[in-house]
Amino acid sequence: MVRTTERKAATLMQILAMALSVMPLISGAVDSHQVKQLAAKFNVTCVLVFGDSSVDPGNNNYIATPMKGNFLPYGKDFFRGRPTGRFSNGRLATDFIAEALGYIKAIRPFLNKRLRPLDILHGVSFASAASGYDELTANLSNVLPLSKQLEYFRQYKIQLTQLVGATKAENIIKNAVAVMSMGTNDFLQNYYLEPIRPKQYTLEEYQNYLASCMFEDVKTMHGLGITRLVLVGVPPLGCMPLVRTLMNQETCVEKYNNFSSSFNSKIKLKLAAARETFGMKIGYVDVYGIIRNAVNNPQKYGLIETSKGCCGTGTIEYGDTCKGMSTCADASKYVFWDAVHPTEKMYEIIADQAVDSLREQLIG
Repeated sequence: MVRTTERKAATLMQILAMALSVMPLISGAVDSHQVKQLAAKFNVTCVLVFGDSSVDPGNNNYIATPMKGNFLPYGKDFFRGRPTGRFSNGRLATDFIAEALGYIKAIRPFLNKRLRPLDILHGVSFASAASGYDELTANLSNVLPLSKQLEYFRQYKIQLTQLVGATKAENIIKNAVAVMSMGTNDFLQNYYLEPIRPKQYTLEEYQNYLASCMFEDVKTMHGLGITRLVLVGVPPLGCMPLVRTLMNQETCVEKYNNFSSSFNSKIKLKLAAARETFGMKIGYVDVYGIIRNAVNNPQKYGLIETSKGCCGTGTIEYGDTCKGMSTCADASKYVFWDAVHPTEKMYEIIADQAVDSLREQLIG
């Protein structure tokens, strides 16, 4: 298992380097020393993460919100079996990227009171579980909207400048990789749950509104010095155990999957415009296709259970309702950890499968 993780992390680092340099590299496993050499060769300085629970390593632990995952069984397969605020049994995809860079095995939340100079240098996450492209989505759960995450990024830049000086800090930001992953909560926690947005927008209009919000966020990032961005699309929401339960279906709910796919198409069009307008290097990760493929072909990835999560009954529990619940015997055989979030194994698969899609978009 350790060797498999190292192989996948190394492979991810290769595609990350390719994505940033926009030139082909030789594929294959490399050891940690070679990973560091690749990072140096392509001047990959750090990873800066924005988004929701898919990439939040624990920022919500430090704010007054009920949307937390800092209790067992969350984190039971993390280092030393401790909960950190990650909504999974172990690490997230961005943690594997951090390890691939050869510096740290897990990205720390920016709000961590014990943030080290090493973390400032090599990458932190500003993400907040339950956030979204729509500011209202974050406000409904009292979490960090992207505007606040970007405000913390400004504070990060000040700390970085104090640490290494203005010129080097500017260079680190320029050569950093920003990762943005959100959108799920805009639909599940906002549009389909609260009455405000449906009164203002049809579903398609709301998708357009979110895509426009995303474009403006990318514009702000560019203005703050970010030149390299990897954006993660929304997953197949209809395959989430919670959605299946609420819709009383044993299979994926295609209605929800269809609008997930539709929204991703709108996101990709806006990203194309952002590339041309801002001159940024932007990659897109098709997490919809990756998870859908794992659900439809679990044996291909060594998975068994695709319809329910590992926590509790696996049909409705997530967040606080997962607290203290019993879990399945082997989470590595499951796509979902709780009724919404993937397992560490699935995050490994997402990181691994991102290789081909990034190569296609940024190399081919």
